[in-house]
Amino acid sequence: MIGNYIKTSGRSLMRNKLFSFINIIGLAISMSVGLLLISFLMDLNSYDQFHENADRIYRVTNLESLKGEPEIKYPTTSLKTGKILREQVSGIEKVGILRDDFSGDVLLGNNSFPIKGFWAESSLFDIFTFPMLEGNPATALDHPYSVVLTESAANKFFGIGSAMGKAINLDSVDYQVTGIIKDIPFFSHLKFEALASLSTLEQIGVDGPDFENWTDSYSNFVFVLLKENADKRLLDSELQTIADHENQLVDPNGNSVRDIHLELLPMNEIVVGEDLARSEGLHYQVPHISTAVLWFLVSLAILVIASSCFNYTNLSLARAMRRFKEIGLRKTIGANKSQVWQQFLIEAVMISLSALFLSLILFLILKPQLINMAPGLQTLIKLDLSPKVFILFVGFALLVGVIAGVVPALIFSKVNAIDALKNVSPVKVFNPMSFRKTLMVIQYTFTLIFITTTVIGYVQYKNILEFDLGFTTENILNINMQGNKPESFMEEMRAIPEVVELSKSTIVTSIGNAWGGYMKYSSGEDSALVMTNPVDENYLNLHQYELLAGGNFKMYPVDPGSVREIIVNQELLRRFQIAGNNPEQAIGEVVTFSNHAWQDREMTIVGVIRDFHYGKIDNQIEPVAFMFWTPENPLMINAKILPGDIQGTLGRIKEAWNKVDPSHPFQASFYKDAIEQAYSELSVMIKIIGFLSILAISIASMGLFGMVVYTTETKVKEVGIRKVMGASSLNLIFLLAKDFIWLLSVSAFVALPLTYLFFERYILTNFPYHEPVRLFELFAGLIAVILIAFLMIGSQTIKASQTNPAKVLKSE
Repeated sequence: MIGNYIKTSGRSLMRNKLFSFINIIGLAISMSVGLLLISFLMDLNSYDQFHENADRIYRVTNLESLKGEPEIKYPTTSLKTGKILREQVSGIEKVGILRDDFSGDVLLGNNSFPIKGFWAESSLFDIFTFPMLEGNPATALDHPYSVVLTESAANKFFGIGSAMGKAINLDSVDYQVTGIIKDIPFFSHLKFEALASLSTLEQIGVDGPDFENWTDSYSNFVFVLLKENADKRLLDSELQTIADHENQLVDPNGNSVRDIHLELLPMNEIVVGEDLARSEGLHYQVPHISTAVLWFLVSLAILVIASSCFNYTNLSLARAMRRFKEIGLRKTIGANKSQVWQQFLIEAVMISLSALFLSLILFLILKPQLINMAPGLQTLIKLDLSPKVFILFVGFALLVGVIAGVVPALIFSKVNAIDALKNVSPVKVFNPMSFRKTLMVIQYTFTLIFITTTVIGYVQYKNILEFDLGFTTENILNINMQGNKPESFMEEMRAIPEVVELSKSTIVTSIGNAWGGYMKYSSGEDSALVMTNPVDENYLNLHQYELLAGGNFKMYPVDPGSVREIIVNQELLRRFQIAGNNPEQAIGEVVTFSNHAWQDREMTIVGVIRDFHYGKIDNQIEPVAFMFWTPENPLMINAKILPGDIQGTLGRIKEAWNKVDPSHPFQASFYKDAIEQAYSELSVMIKIIGFLSILAISIASMGLFGMVVYTTETKVKEVGIRKVMGASSLNLIFLLAKDFIWLLSVSAFVALPLTYLFFERYILTNFPYHEPVRLFELFAGLIAVILIAFLMIGSQTIKASQTNPAKVLKSE
């Protein structure tokens, strides 16, 4: 029976080549998006699954409550947290601590090699499955000055042969190799070349005596392996008790600006999950994609796939009258409802499986385009075809076939044999407000939403890149000094004629970087968070900040203890109500500033500048204070260069860098490029939506073409009669187009207001300084769709109008 269904379906598909072609191409295009999504989800689901106890591994998350500020969640916590959990919480089997930034240049003889890793404990190997090739995992990191290398790192440093017992030198400290582990799998959220014993930090005194304090929580990752059948709710309660106790010890009177709470995060929610904040000093970047973004991508893919399913349903229903006699004959010779239903469902599945082969080709073409769409994706996904993924692809094709064919199959199975042989439709799907037309309205509504979203998003994105930040970024190259002292490099730079100005800063502002502390103006008020950027005396002039009162720095301190001057923006005066917000009168006022290095230091305001965007423009303008740069701070060199031969100038700057530091690659970017990179996620989203818009309009247009061909065929005699009666080609186009234009108008009436409200109420509210949505942006997609529709309708109408009426009407 199934063989008969397949044979009959194949004959039907061959008799209706155009409709079969439209359905196969439409499904193939949409299914390629589905295949990309399946591979993407499979890759994300593969993260950390190689660990034997993956379902019992959790990371401890820090939740910080700041007075007057929303709660902030960090992926890091304190070393003290790890030690308390190990000693006091019974439901935890193992605790492992990683501390950020065991990195730098390993010196071996006259050669240096970069290395990236963590400070760690041996218990890490009890939690994670990192197979050790040489050494004892139980004791490899017990003793100070021990290091475990990955297989690749050991080969890089020592070549072929055992590295056990050998030493590497980092920052003038020798570390003995006590273990070699297999290279870290691609789908691990922890990636490193080396693990150094955490106990070494106590020996070398890193960060001073306070680095184990409860509040020193920005550089450490604490992982726990729960006991089997452990009650997580009970553990959460114990963590809350510990946090309350430690907060009380830090601040017995409860006057602290900052409260810390703890939470357990399952390891499978680290890569795909909630966005967490990062402290400014944290070097390690965890591969991550938010759940909201993932659901958004899934929704878009479903809409594109639904569009091609609508095509199939529409074309099947449009051809229904031609197939009623086939159904009547089947039922006359004994076919029941389920057999008719199966016949049409198998036909849809055959089309879907045919589309699968074409979609696989499209998948292989689109895969590198997706991976290269953003730098972060190259380290996040691989999209490799495995047997498991291929099986999922086939299952997905079957599912799409069933979804596309279920409505036509159900409708046709209800056809009465006598009515079918009379060509009488028993279902009311061909009335003016038919189900078929409803599907077309829904399809074009989605298509218009896609196109309009792309246009509005692109215009807003370009506005963001060209937004006036309050200072100049033109031809400014920001160079990361990577720990090098600036004097020699700046001397080399001054010898380059195209470099006209130089300055120093700790961070590059307006791209999401942050460096700050807490400030108060009078003793009676609470501290408030203030963003800062340590800079030198040339920074303001180079970036052309507008000074409203006062002047530049008067003192040029060389150590942090001597920094006593700040230059502030207008918002800082408003926030603290300094001198009635009058810039002139604020000069000489004293504020108290605290950060990770200073406690309650008095600072004098020596200058007030016009407000500018320290953060990205999706943030409100905030209080900012510039203070003088001293050598303990990280360093960026800001170089203003002449326009013209940019590539030649960059080549000379790289030569200057290689003279100063031949070991590290040159790291620099133009300010405008850095700003563009800061909004790369938005750019990727717009590219993805734009790509899906092209697919959606292509699928909808193919469906429209099929409907136009069918309508033209059914009205060919009417066209002939009207032509004989003197109708022009324009009249005939209007005749055939009016129903489609009406459907497009209904779609536009739904899609355009929805898109406008979506942007104005949900998207652009995140950008306080956005430009309003203009009429052209709303109607550009509609105009494009109407032009495509008229092109298709016109081409078929002209073809029909050129047919000799005598040939068309001779059978009447």
